[in-house]
Amino acid sequence: MEDQALGLMRDEVGGIFLGSVFLFIGMAACGVAAIRRSGVHLLLWQGIFSALYGARILVAVPASFHVLPRFAWPSQNYLIWIITYLIPLPALLFWLELSRGKLRPFLRVAIVATLANAVAGFSSTLISGSPSRFMGLNNVLGIWIVLSITTVIVVPSLARRYLTFQSQIAAIGVSIFAVAALYQNLKDLLHLREYPFLEPLGFAAAIFSLGYVAAEKVFTDERRLQAIEKELEIAREIQHSILPRNIPELKNLRIAAAYHPMTAVAGDFYDFIPVDQHHLGVLVADVSGHGVPAALIAAMLKMAVQSVVPCVRSPGDVLQGLNRMLSGQAPDQFVTAAYLFIDTQNYKARYSAAGHPPLLLLRAGTLHRIESNGLVFGVSPQPDYPVRDIPIRPGDRFLLYTDGLIEPENAKGESFGDSKLTQVLLDASRCPPSELANRLLTELRAWQPVSMVQQDDITLVGIDVD
Repeated sequence: MEDQALGLMRDEVGGIFLGSVFLFIGMAACGVAAIRRSGVHLLLWQGIFSALYGARILVAVPASFHVLPRFAWPSQNYLIWIITYLIPLPALLFWLELSRGKLRPFLRVAIVATLANAVAGFSSTLISGSPSRFMGLNNVLGIWIVLSITTVIVVPSLARRYLTFQSQIAAIGVSIFAVAALYQNLKDLLHLREYPFLEPLGFAAAIFSLGYVAAEKVFTDERRLQAIEKELEIAREIQHSILPRNIPELKNLRIAAAYHPMTAVAGDFYDFIPVDQHHLGVLVADVSGHGVPAALIAAMLKMAVQSVVPCVRSPGDVLQGLNRMLSGQAPDQFVTAAYLFIDTQNYKARYSAAGHPPLLLLRAGTLHRIESNGLVFGVSPQPDYPVRDIPIRPGDRFLLYTDGLIEPENAKGESFGDSKLTQVLLDASRCPPSELANRLLTELRAWQPVSMVQQDDITLVGIDVD
């Protein structure tokens, strides 16, 4: 009797130790997943898998389970069965993160089948108090899944085809667990000898090997992410270099510009083409889409601007020249643009646009919307861009902008829109252009919910005539 008691104590101490280790590993993996930028799902599923397995071991050990209040003791067996039904799900989701090709639909089918069996097991437990009714099917599913995944990992040609990684360490660890799990599932059927710690030790081999794989993949993805971020930073610096470095200083004009990309690089673009102290061309453009593809088109636009400098006084010719340069370069992307030429010597301006929001002219407390639109760039090789001649006078204010300024929505789903833009322009009519730009951006941020991120690139150019 004393030897039996000592043996039982050794088993319980071993179970408590292994269960605690697996539970701790699982919680640690989930904690790391919460603070990482990449590989979050991979670490999360591994952590839940390990934590559930450790919890099942601890629940099965009376010494650890009886730490709970006495009213929970009768539910010990039910908890063991319920956890057993749940354990395969995070394991399958873990492998889904690492799979590709035909293995992915196979794993999705396995997840659905396992989930359906778990729901049936829960229902049987709650309704009839028979948690083991569907455990046979659970074991069959487990054997089918373990054998399939192990085969893919161990056979190099299958691993290269169906997995995003190849690792001998994972192959060894999963193989050990597969042997232990199969033995555990077949021992009752074949009346084999019971080895209490065979499956937990096999699980330890699997969890440590998969932890190595998960960590390696997470750090590899992190290094790749850092490399991408570095490249994006370089791209951002290059893009900023194609924007005007300084605001041109001309007689009788005060100018301010604001450029706020949605991401590190953007598709908005603006440029100044100064002729002399009395003549200036201003271009604002918006490439469809966001990010690197749009930024590349914006860089091409900068190069195209150099080719239209000779026709700087003719907005229609400027837009036609830019359209010719960009046509066919990016069939899936379009560019809207607005071009304003200002002549302060004769106090007149000329304006034309390609599918762009209207030019705004604030004069004597009244806001005028000036539209003179042709087709966006890239639709037709020879579009017509009508030109508006605008007499100007001291005190006039022009605003060129992209639609990122008027499209943001508030919590009610209402766009900032033309009416709000008009209100801000009228309220800030006495402010200099630089303060107007700051006030517009401040009002725009206040309009949107704090939790909402910027949805589009924002560019605006304000011009005051003195």
